[in-house]
Amino acid sequence: MAEEKESTSIPLSQAENGGVDPEDPAKASPSSPNSSTRKACCFVLQSWVSKKFMTGCVVLFPVAVTFFITWWFIQFVDGFFSPLYERLGIDIFGLGFITSLLFVFFVGVFVSSWMGAAVFSVGEWVIKRMPFVRHLYSASKQISSAISPDQNTTAFKEVAIIRHPRVGEYAFGFITSTVTLQRENEDEELCSVFVPTNHLYIGDIFLVNSKDIIRPNLSIREGIEIIVSGGMTMPQVISPQERFVRQKERIPLSRMM
Repeated sequence: MAEEKESTSIPLSQAENGGVDPEDPAKASPSSPNSSTRKACCFVLQSWVSKKFMTGCVVLFPVAVTFFITWWFIQFVDGFFSPLYERLGIDIFGLGFITSLLFVFFVGVFVSSWMGAAVFSVGEWVIKRMPFVRHLYSASKQISSAISPDQNTTAFKEVAIIRHPRVGEYAFGFITSTVTLQRENEDEELCSVFVPTNHLYIGDIFLVNSKDIIRPNLSIREGIEIIVSGGMTMPQVISPQERFVRQKERIPLSRMM
């Protein structure tokens, strides 16, 4: 019994401090005002560093992606003609890339002629007879025709805004063609509007009255960028073409000069 009392006895120094060992940080007294200020400063510094780090990531991410894709594209295009130069004993980086660009340019010049158009139409006819390749070719041709500088019948005509799917909601689309709907009283002019849903080449076609279509002052490329980016490149203000033309006409001649 005497041994148990001795083992449970508390030193006098700890008894005076309420049974708390000053050297034990887990049993120490509550933090002083200086430690609270230090913790607050550390928290503010940590949040500031984290915020600036995330800002750096946000700024560098598109730069890194753009650099990576550009570098990959240069190496990919350079790989078409660089093996030919390596066999000739010429090792100059970028020479194959420049040759590929010149090759694409001369292909454009050749296809613009009647002979090149005939050769291209024969090759296109062969591709469209292939079971699986024809679907990929048709989808990719639709996209390339939309941004083509040549205004042909397969390209998008204008960017359109229509009321869809409910009243008060609008959707971006592209006018592809016009059709006349014959009625008993009068004919009605309808526009075929292609509204992309998931991808640029997958969507719905709506026949909308030409009077109900809002034609914004946006080019085809700007409309494609808005759809591909998920609306992140949307301008803050969109004006119809008629209003934009009227605003330009109201500008005095002295201000334009």
